[in-house]
Amino acid sequence: MSPIAVDTIHEPVTTTTLAAEVDLKGKKTKSDQTLDGLSDDPLERTFRGNKEGTLKLPTRYPDFKGDKYAERQWVKEHLAAAFQYWAKCGFAEGVSGHITYRDPVLPDHYWMNPFSMHFGMITVSDLVLVTPEGYVSEHGAQLPINTAGFHIHSAIHHARPDIKAAAHCHSLHGKAWSVFGKAVDCLTQDACLFYDNQGVYSNFGGLVLAQEEGENIAKAMGPKFRTCILQNHGLLTAGDTVDECVYYFAALDRMCRAQLLVEAARAGNPDLKKEVIDPADAQFTATTLQNPENVYFQPEYNMLVHEKGSFFLK
Repeated sequence: MSPIAVDTIHEPVTTTTLAAEVDLKGKKTKSDQTLDGLSDDPLERTFRGNKEGTLKLPTRYPDFKGDKYAERQWVKEHLAAAFQYWAKCGFAEGVSGHITYRDPVLPDHYWMNPFSMHFGMITVSDLVLVTPEGYVSEHGAQLPINTAGFHIHSAIHHARPDIKAAAHCHSLHGKAWSVFGKAVDCLTQDACLFYDNQGVYSNFGGLVLAQEEGENIAKAMGPKFRTCILQNHGLLTAGDTVDECVYYFAALDRMCRAQLLVEAARAGNPDLKKEVIDPADAQFTATTLQNPENVYFQPEYNMLVHEKGSFFLK
């Protein structure tokens, strides 16, 4: 195996928290914005209701009130929807691609898509419950799983007990940008979602068929990042929920596409100057964008039900 280099983004990392968790009260950005006078809730900063303050956003994460089985059902429905969304995005690539979620009832187990089933065909009843040893449990669909998916996801879930979901597939723009072995730049407001929040695995060790390579990929995620670019391979994202994880993935693939377009435009016209967002402004923006409630998948979920009906929820 070739030497392994694990890189992170260029902004300095001084804590083990995301930019969204850094206290910016009283601090000004380059454009003189501060969080003073704004809600401590990052989601509530992004919408306005009525004057009385009684109009609230209906699409927030549900409170299961300790009912782990209700939470499990919700997770499985959103996991099935996530695969429908990936199919809609055109992320399917043969047998490659997997999303996992730590089971609320059996936390050392995780749910995963079956091997060799198109994302657009996956339903709740097709989801497989995987044991800590990487075998198919009797409590889910009795279908094989992807070996590479097991090695990658088991290593991530073991190394990062703070996250519940992980996603990886070979999306077109993600794998195209991955050949450079570089993080995406903070070129746009949307890119601030990845400020101080992406790792780079600067090595390609071949098809992931061994535990060691899965562990190497997990190390590249570091102790806090939610996204990672795997050189010559593709993208990897994680989250507290399936929703956050899948939102990150699609957003990072779109940002890889934007970066490729920017680099191509600049290569064709050397007079064009690429302006990267100032780190202070990027951090200020990330403080709101990186909150899990602001990367909620529910609008896409609702659209999928509207377009496809509820077949994938069975």
